[in-house]
Amino acid sequence: QVQLVESGGGLVQAGGSLRLSCAASGLTFSGYTMAWFRQPPGREREFVTTISQSGLITYYTNSVRGRFTISRDNAKNTVYLQMNSLKPEDTAVYYCAATLIPTRATFSPGDMNRWGRGTLVTVSS
Repeated sequence: QVQLVESGGGLVQAGGSLRLSCAASGLTFSGYTMAWFRQPPGREREFVTTISQSGLITYYTNSVRGRFTISRDNAKNTVYLQMNSLKPEDTAVYYCAATLIPTRATFSPGDMNRWGRGTLVTVSS
């Protein structure tokens, strides 16, 4: 059974940092492009960042570039999202997702094959 389990969310003040993790099981992790999406309150799910199977290629949405860093450890079947300089507008449920599509500049939710259940990040002003 394929599982993606996110952790690391919580409440943080603006300007602070959080590190999200997503542990994968039941799939050949190194064969998947991984991504993080987020869904702010009352809004649609949106793409945040993606990383290639090897970890060598990454893309970010404009609003987080320079503040967020995606990485992966294929030996641990885990993908990470380091979030720095957090802003109140980063408040959202953050989802880990996997796809067999080779990495590219952006993805839509419909492109993803597997999803985690999400972890809530709340940034207070």
